[in-house]
Amino acid sequence: MMKRMICSLLIAVPALALAETTTWDTVKSYTVEKKDEAAAYGKKLVRQSDREIKALDRKASKASAEAKAQFKSDMQELKAKRKEASKKLDEMGKATDAAWDEARNGFADAYKDLHDSYEKAVKKLK
Repeated sequence: MMKRMICSLLIAVPALALAETTTWDTVKSYTVEKKDEAAAYGKKLVRQSDREIKALDRKASKASAEAKAQFKSDMQELKAKRKEASKKLDEMGKATDAAWDEARNGFADAYKDLHDSYEKAVKKLK
């Protein structure tokens, strides 16, 4: 009985590790046949990022003057990354079959950059 339980756990643990994918990996997994779903998912991600950036901005407004000055630079970077992600999302939504892989990967990479910049700003503000 115990042996069977251990074997079950050994099989389940790698499966759980494989199930955990990043958001940008999820975007990259969409095929051209699922372009509309990919675009909807991308819009959801960008809207979520907008909410998170606004919340971060509110938090920063309560910080010290020095932290606010640093955050201003981070906000400019976040806004630029958000603009690029939005541009790449539009390109992905309009991509032809031949341009799909490049457009999809372009959005995924732009969203990853946005996400990484957001995480960097959050760490600085703590």
